Amino acid sequence: MIKEISDLKKILIIRLSSIGDVLLTTPLIRSIKKQNPNIQIDFVVKSEFFELLKNNPHLTNIYSYSKESTKKKELLNSLKANKYELVIDLQNNNRSREIVYKLDRKTFQFGKNSLKRFLLVHFKINRLKKAPLIPVRYAKAAGIKLDDEGLEIFTDNIADSRLELNEKYIGLCPGAKHFTKRWPKEYFIDLGKMLETSGYKVALFGSADESETIKEIEKQLGNPLNLCNDSILQTAANIKMCKAIYTNDSGSMHLSCAVDVPVIAFFGSTVKELGFYPYKNQNVVLEIEALPCRPCTHIGRNSCPLKHFKCMKEIKPELAFNSLKRLHLS
Repeated sequence: MIKEISDLKKILIIRLSSIGDVLLTTPLIRSIKKQNPNIQIDFVVKSEFFELLKNNPHLTNIYSYSKESTKKKELLNSLKANKYELVIDLQNNNRSREIVYKLDRKTFQFGKNSLKRFLLVHFKINRLKKAPLIPVRYAKAAGIKLDDEGLEIFTDNIADSRLELNEKYIGLCPGAKHFTKRWPKEYFIDLGKMLETSGYKVALFGSADESETIKEIEKQLGNPLNLCNDSILQTAANIKMCKAIYTNDSGSMHLSCAVDVPVIAFFGSTVKELGFYPYKNQNVVLEIEALPCRPCTHIGRNSCPLKHFKCMKEIKPELAFNSLKRLHLS
């Protein structure tokens, strides 16, 4: 029988990727630390997402995961030396299970609801109507009661010097890994023009991989700020300067929530029941609920399987612009 969290001295949390999934672990980390201020909480994450947790004051050690055999062996040796009393595996895939197996410690694993998810996506049989959001499910896997606060990220970065304190910035985040999660680029352009006409200053966010799309949008607008970069912490600092963020169902949505900036989120091929909704943050979610083909995936697809892409195309720029009125902006 595992001790209560309040009695433990060392635990390890594993969540290797990605931006949103890692940020969604932060309420759990904070809640554990509140219940046991003296506990050592270590975390394993892929190196490209290390920044998300870099300055988290609730963590003692953050370990970077690599598939390269020598580095993986070094990681396992370091983890074994810590002699954890409990491992919380929130990834629950072959890579994380390999770590769990090698450590041979009492482990709590995240339940993915794979069968229910399969039934919803492929047969539209919804057994997830009452499913809580992912942070709550993470906490349930660990046997922890969450506090009432949201996601968090700790950045000591200074906002881009082009961002002025008294300007009314609205951020546009057009990127997402998968096509069916992306609101059309042309719609972002139309929305940007409406925002500029209404006196807002548009800020464009994205990674270096999304820079071409950002540049295409930039060329069509009056005088937007292109804040593309590959630093998660710098992007977080820049987003904090905005009144609100328009974003797809992506890491940018969760990053905006983590810095407590209101979001207007476009949901196309995915739905709330899958668990990845804005968590404890002011938000408006725009989606075409009546479409019988939604959801067509739980992570995103490279194309619309029915070729019409109505789930995104029917969310018009005018609707997105008018949704700004539904937020209580400072």
